[in-house]
Amino acid sequence: MGTKKQKVEITVPVYNEEEELEKHITILAAFCDKHLSHYDWHITIADNASSDNTPVMAATIAKKNSHVSLLRLEQTGRGRAVKRSWSSSHADFCIYMDLDLSTDLNHLPALINALQNGYDIAIGSRLAKGAKVEGRTMIREVTSRALNFFFIQLLFKTHFTDAQCGFKAVTKKVVENLIPQIQDNSWFFDGELLIVGEKSGYKIYEEPVHWIDNPGSTVRLMTTIFGDIRAMGRLLLTKPWEKK
Repeated sequence: MGTKKQKVEITVPVYNEEEELEKHITILAAFCDKHLSHYDWHITIADNASSDNTPVMAATIAKKNSHVSLLRLEQTGRGRAVKRSWSSSHADFCIYMDLDLSTDLNHLPALINALQNGYDIAIGSRLAKGAKVEGRTMIREVTSRALNFFFIQLLFKTHFTDAQCGFKAVTKKVVENLIPQIQDNSWFFDGELLIVGEKSGYKIYEEPVHWIDNPGSTVRLMTTIFGDIRAMGRLLLTKPWEKK
């Protein structure tokens, strides 16, 4: 009788992604089939209130592939979608990544290996030594570095280098004990998870990644920045890591 495979849940939050959905989920599934065959892996397309054909296409993809399923939410918010998907999973390791696959998928096994070797959270970093970033505009590069250093590292005295990279993995313990504390339902879900996680004593692994910018990204820079600053202000006031 063989050893029971560990379960890996990969959540891909989507919002109005009908143009890239089928192609990129197919690429991701093929990668998992080849490189994660020793795990019981599953992909959840977490649709957060898309108004185009994304949920219909996702349902069709799920019918064709038993490793893929659709989770439909009627409210927007990447953080909300990831939290709902992870909290509904019984996997040993939960991952989320952006649909655009800007981060090279070859880094995925390293995140899982880090969790197997004692880390609680594993993240891809575009700002860590050894990372390679291609095609990113100067304004986004400067904004990212400023947000991570001046606002996060200095204000919260944390050590991780990249809060926003959409390539993260956590253990079941983190899903059960830390995720319920994370309030942000939008783009700062990542930052809050890492800030509260590090301040609460969870071990974080950073993987320097090869990352290629997606010019078709739907992220609105200024709206995201203002939302991040509001969320950081809330964390500074409430300090949830100090509560028992």
